[in-house]
Amino acid sequence: CHSPGPATLNRLLLSSIHEPLDIVYTKESPDRLISMNCRARANPAPTYRWRRDNWEIKLMELPNEHYSLVGGNLIINNPEEKKHAGTYVCVAKNVYGTVISKEAKVKFGYLEEFPDEERDPVTVKEGQGAVLLCAPPKRWPTEVTFRWIYNEFPVFLHPDKRRFVSQSTGNLYISKVEASDAGNYSCYVFNPQIGKGVYSKFIPLISTEEKKRYKADLVVKFPDTTAMLNYNVTLECFALGNPAPHIVWRKIGATDLPASAQVSMSGALLHLYNVQYEDSAGYECEAINQKWQDWHQAWLYVEAAPEWAVTINNTQKDVGSEHTMSCVANGKPGPYIRWLKDGYSYGKGELKFSSLTFEDSGMYQCIAENYWGIIYASAELRVIACAPTFELNPVKKYLLGANNGRVVIECKPRAAPRPRISLWEFDFNVKILNATRNDEGVYTCLAENDRGKANSTGTLTITEATQITVAPEDTQVMVGEEVHLQCQASFDPSLDITFIWSLDFRVIDFYLEWKHYERIMDREDSGELKIMNVQLRHEGRYTCTAQTVVDNVTASADLKVKGLPAPPGGVRVEEIRDTSVKLVWNRGADHGNPILGYTIQTRDVYALTEVDWRDASTSPTALDGMSVMADVVDLYPWMEYEFRVYATNEFGDGEASIPSMKIKTWDAVPVVAPTNVGGYGGKDGELIITWTPVQPQYFYGKKFGYVVAFKPHDDVDWWYETISDPETRRYVHRDSSFRVKSNDFQVREFQVKVKTFNSKGDGPYSLSTTIYYPRDVPSESPTDVYSRPVSSHEALVWWIPVMDTGTGLQQYIDGYQVKYWRKYDDTEPGANRIFVPASMNQTRLENMLPDSHYLIEVRAYNGAGVGPPSEHCEMFTKRAPPSVAPQMWRYISYSGKWLYVWWHHISYDWFGNESFPLYYKVMFRKTGYITGPIYMTGWHFIDFPMPQVGDYELEVRGRYEGGDGPIRKIRLQGKASFLRPTLSLAAMLLLALCIVGLGI
Repeated sequence: CHSPGPATLNRLLLSSIHEPLDIVYTKESPDRLISMNCRARANPAPTYRWRRDNWEIKLMELPNEHYSLVGGNLIINNPEEKKHAGTYVCVAKNVYGTVISKEAKVKFGYLEEFPDEERDPVTVKEGQGAVLLCAPPKRWPTEVTFRWIYNEFPVFLHPDKRRFVSQSTGNLYISKVEASDAGNYSCYVFNPQIGKGVYSKFIPLISTEEKKRYKADLVVKFPDTTAMLNYNVTLECFALGNPAPHIVWRKIGATDLPASAQVSMSGALLHLYNVQYEDSAGYECEAINQKWQDWHQAWLYVEAAPEWAVTINNTQKDVGSEHTMSCVANGKPGPYIRWLKDGYSYGKGELKFSSLTFEDSGMYQCIAENYWGIIYASAELRVIACAPTFELNPVKKYLLGANNGRVVIECKPRAAPRPRISLWEFDFNVKILNATRNDEGVYTCLAENDRGKANSTGTLTITEATQITVAPEDTQVMVGEEVHLQCQASFDPSLDITFIWSLDFRVIDFYLEWKHYERIMDREDSGELKIMNVQLRHEGRYTCTAQTVVDNVTASADLKVKGLPAPPGGVRVEEIRDTSVKLVWNRGADHGNPILGYTIQTRDVYALTEVDWRDASTSPTALDGMSVMADVVDLYPWMEYEFRVYATNEFGDGEASIPSMKIKTWDAVPVVAPTNVGGYGGKDGELIITWTPVQPQYFYGKKFGYVVAFKPHDDVDWWYETISDPETRRYVHRDSSFRVKSNDFQVREFQVKVKTFNSKGDGPYSLSTTIYYPRDVPSESPTDVYSRPVSSHEALVWWIPVMDTGTGLQQYIDGYQVKYWRKYDDTEPGANRIFVPASMNQTRLENMLPDSHYLIEVRAYNGAGVGPPSEHCEMFTKRAPPSVAPQMWRYISYSGKWLYVWWHHISYDWFGNESFPLYYKVMFRKTGYITGPIYMTGWHFIDFPMPQVGDYELEVRGRYEGGDGPIRKIRLQGKASFLRPTLSLAAMLLLALCIVGLGI
């Protein structure tokens, strides 16, 4: 064949991994050069040229002190912004065509210094909000990070609920100024792409005493924002006010934020990860405090760079034929499509050729572009012309056909233009229907076009048709039974026959499924199928195919299996409420036995494993065999659930359905209050309030948090603080007025309580609790400290507690600190410490070392600190158990019904470092289970009924004064239920005579 190109396609393609990329160059670069990559796959090797801003760079004609070419890579030495910034493309060319790379921009990065002028101080009253302006210098790229230095470098300010640094403007916002905020602040700007940072002159912040409350005022408001599809975007919102406002985010028109959303910086930032089109919406931030609420709304638009939906491929076409080249790209805004041929503009939209010529051959590039990017697709169009030839696809030399069957003689020469086809001997179509012996003979195919002609010949022979003589019959069996399906066929004796079985159009693999399927080939014309230990999954339509090299014939039969019911289908939720849903399903096959009832199971988002399903409460309570819907009740509000259903018949419970789609119940007002509310007074006016957080399943809605209420015992008005983090378990309030005065005789009392809230409303308060602000640390020490060792690593310690004389004598106790350390080997500062509540006067000491001399000390403590120590209690831990497990043997009785196990006694050395043996523990459990029955014995043998079903493990370990010793384990395979073992001395005597066993 003739074409203007080589014999194969793909002779000139730019490799996407070697196309130039955008570059940001900085003058501080140590290399003082820019390298732009370009490499094409081509044969013969291409030549390379580069263009800058659509002007060709003269690399070959004139020497250049800046530009050089290494392979296809462009090297720019000592770059200068005025000469070398711009848009570059690589052009690769050989004798068969030209392609150009995608555009790559070279820009020069910089970050100017802050001005040298001193910054004016900012004076603000305590409780008011403050804004420190960064006024960052000019830079490129514009994407930088902002931080603030406090008083001296490198002490950086850590943003929190009160303090926020905008990454858009760099400004520092303080919602309410406190006395500790006074100091000097400097704005630090860092450009990660060029690795440079600068900082401003210090801005003094001066605070004056005046505590007032101010309404929430949003000062950082995110604008209308456009984000790229599959990229991340961050929205900023921050408010001034006293108390510090709480920020709440909402998606307008939706009940919840997108699943990929994350709120951080105490609510000031909303991060949307992997943004999708459905995230495009209005977003609202609301700032709330006790004085006021303020809100702001703006729109998020989502757009996308071009992405190919339909692209072009290398194509070979006949000269003179029609051809259409088109490509389709998705994107937002819709991409603009244009074409290049051999590197030059060639049109737009769709390319149509009514009659291809050799001049149309070449390298074509489809380009799709919009505001967000540009993509290229390259392909070769090759126009060919050649005389017919059968070299690659001749007519088959020997052709076979079945009597009364259909015969097709293929004639597929290679030719361009398309040739004229005719048959010698029979001058009609090469498709023969209802073939007979009269159709046998020699067939020759002749192909001819304007460039030449060629022929190819084959001989047709007609054989006897294959027929099914004994077909399989419909059959019904019980689970576990055996069934035979017959299949016999007649066929031409000159041919070989094979029988293929399939179940519901899936071919049975007898090698992999040998446990259930066997093909009986006792006769050449028979392919009987035997199905052993039939299961429900074996039900369906079985098809026998009798096949020769000429033809094939099939026969089918249905196998019905009676057994457990099939899983219901189409499980779906049709109505969603806060604590219930309406569940609907379709009945599954009953497998020959009426369905007695259905059971619904649920799994929520906190399920520990994939199989952690639990039976659900329903209405009606009992679901009969005709049920197809039910209300699932007693669900948690605002919880993600999925459901499944299984049926029951007289054989038992069937397989569960495929789980429904996950749904979330509607939200509701919380009804559970925090527990264990308590606290204590600390130092310097600190009041610490603690509680046990509510479990997530009781949140009942979004935006869950806590309201902490507290007041001095004799006051009427409560103080309130809002906590937006649902995992918070303590709140620290600082107020100088809480400090105990020198003339205070009594301990100060405070009433505290905590309630929950979410977006639907407030939940109940916990019971009020009294906590105390002590005047001083406890003045008395615990007495009569005693201890005793429990094992080589543990001990118990107890004491007579300090008398809590109440508030009158300033002797309030929060709890006790227990310290313990080795007398001669450890130092007291490194001692282990345990804290126990004041209601307890004993505890367990753990992680001790064996056979060691310990000192134990107990002190009382409260929020002001720890009191004086008790007298030291001395004790010795016990010696450690042996490090080696007992040697063990096993023996299975001749009948296979009993298992005998015996082991060596552990010898004891009175002068050694190991503790004294007490007895032995034996556990017999099923493999995969964590626990099982434990038996204790002073003997060194035991016998069990030998299990006949399942795998089991038997473990033996010694119990010593110092604790449990190491485990010796054996594994068993068998088939019987586990019965209680017996200790049989007679069996052991018999076992001693039979020295047959396996040493472990």
